[in-house]
Amino acid sequence: MREVRVTTSALKPILVVEDNPRDLELTLAALRKCKLSNGIIVARDGEEALRMLSLRDPETGWPTQLPAVVLLELDLPKIDGLEVLERVKSNPAIRHVPIVMFTASCEDNDIILSYELGANAFVVKPMDSEALSEAIRSLSAFWASLNQSPASCFQGLAAPFR
Repeated sequence: MREVRVTTSALKPILVVEDNPRDLELTLAALRKCKLSNGIIVARDGEEALRMLSLRDPETGWPTQLPAVVLLELDLPKIDGLEVLERVKSNPAIRHVPIVMFTASCEDNDIILSYELGANAFVVKPMDSEALSEAIRSLSAFWASLNQSPASCFQGLAAPFR
């Protein structure tokens, strides 16, 4: 039997993992335009993203507040997006966090591998700022407001499956 911890906190933040300053600026502007109540957290490389997702409460050992969704770029410094995805989806405490690959790549291999590694969605970033805003609006409306994932209810596992 596994033990889970229920969280009753407010809306979860959105974690944006992006190293390109221009893309980050456009993404953040589009998120602000949506006027979501969710907070926005930024990681500028894969290592920072994993560190943020692995933060634990020193008293309980539980993961700190997990994001409603991770918008993850493929091409990142230090640890690339596919490795971040693979590590998150192989970690029982955080694997239920939805991850949307949000990238300029439209390569079939990137799309296939992302889904094989457990991505919840793969969205090619539009190059036009208005289309980017619309894509962000759609993504945030669904993943941050409408979607109910296990990460919305559970913070992690207290013990491994028995």
